[in-house]
Amino acid sequence: MFNFDDANRKSKEAVDTALRTYSDTARGFQAIAAEAAEYSKKSFQDAVTHFETLAGAKSFESVFELQTSYVKSSYESFVSEATKLGEMYADLAKSAYKPYEAPIAAAVAKTGRQAPAATPAAA
Repeated sequence: MFNFDDANRKSKEAVDTALRTYSDTARGFQAIAAEAAEYSKKSFQDAVTHFETLAGAKSFESVFELQTSYVKSSYESFVSEATKLGEMYADLAKSAYKPYEAPIAAAVAKTGRQAPAATPAAA
């Protein structure tokens, strides 16, 4: 027979889990947005400083050296920031999935089937 108390408890747990997940996800996206904004601000300030330095250069050789140094540091900064943002997105995805791991595993175990294997990305 259908137990309304169990159904009510399970639906309340599901709603609480969803709300907690949405809250955590929103905080994660806010952190990512703040990081991206900070990087953009720093990158813009670095570019302005670089162009001011270029304007004061006396020779073509010094301009070439300044430009080479700037491009190298900008690239390294971008790669570092992209890696950091990628890790932040991965952590966000893991934390968003975490509350659903146990219920999904229980549902899969209840059906007696194995969960589908993740397909590897195309190389």
